[in-house]
Amino acid sequence: ERLALDAATGRGPIGLMKAGLAILKGVSQAKAAFQRTGADVVVGFGGYPSAPALLAAVTTRRPTVIHEQNAVLGRTNRYLAPSVGVIAAAFPTLGRAPDKVRDRVQLVGNPVRPDIRALFDRAYAAPTDGGPIHVLVTGGSQGARILSETTPRALAALPEAIRNRLKVQQQSRPETLETARQIYLDAGIEAEVAPFFRDMADRLSKAHLVIGRAGASTCSELAVAALPSVLIPLKIAMDDHQTLNARALSEAGAAKVIAEDDLTVESLTAALTATLSDPTGLAAMSSAARSVAIPDAAQRLADLVEAAAS
Repeated sequence: ERLALDAATGRGPIGLMKAGLAILKGVSQAKAAFQRTGADVVVGFGGYPSAPALLAAVTTRRPTVIHEQNAVLGRTNRYLAPSVGVIAAAFPTLGRAPDKVRDRVQLVGNPVRPDIRALFDRAYAAPTDGGPIHVLVTGGSQGARILSETTPRALAALPEAIRNRLKVQQQSRPETLETARQIYLDAGIEAEVAPFFRDMADRLSKAHLVIGRAGASTCSELAVAALPSVLIPLKIAMDDHQTLNARALSEAGAAKVIAEDDLTVESLTAALTATLSDPTGLAAMSSAARSVAIPDAAQRLADLVEAAAS
């Protein structure tokens, strides 16, 4: 059953009043749905749409679980955490979790698609001496202009011995497609540049290195796929959660992180030169990524929900 909830957003006294009324309406809708369906447990995944259902569950004494996909509790989950039964965490460290709820935090990871999960079972093969080096550049869902503009120039500036071996697949903003393609063409780099890739699992399976943002899904997929990465966290992300997400990989030795304010063609070229010139280091980064992966996150979460309901 699907419920349509009014947006609980607004600024100023009138906006806040409308938001409060929207939440109260949502709580009433959720309670009615619980009676119709006989819900045994209520699970929230953050964001304001989850608040009414969880508040309804708390007030009707139903078991509750919230899942936090990032390495820091989001605003809604942070507000609800003291009232829910279990907090399912995606990363080993959960920032901004109140001390009084830490004994209710359980590590489950972020569920990934089956085709991504299958990559965990394959062995990573570092680039061979003189062989091609496959680099995948993902832009993330927002704020990707800096990657679209900086990454091609950084790859084009790599030493010739590395540059001539590159095979690049890059997601790029539509307005920067032609510029990126021209940079690669001028540098003699074989590249496929497109706004979106649908067959991401296949592309990950061929990659030796991934350059991208540090969203929750990206970091979890990189770990499961056991892929080395260079990550540029989105600096405007709420509570700087992308930096904390990336830290889980970087502290394990699976990723190199460049703060967005420090990202230049020169800084990215330096990081890529050091990484791509060291096949043994790439293999070590892959092993490190695998060591922090949670490939069975979906099953862990399902088991946790079942346990909460029983």
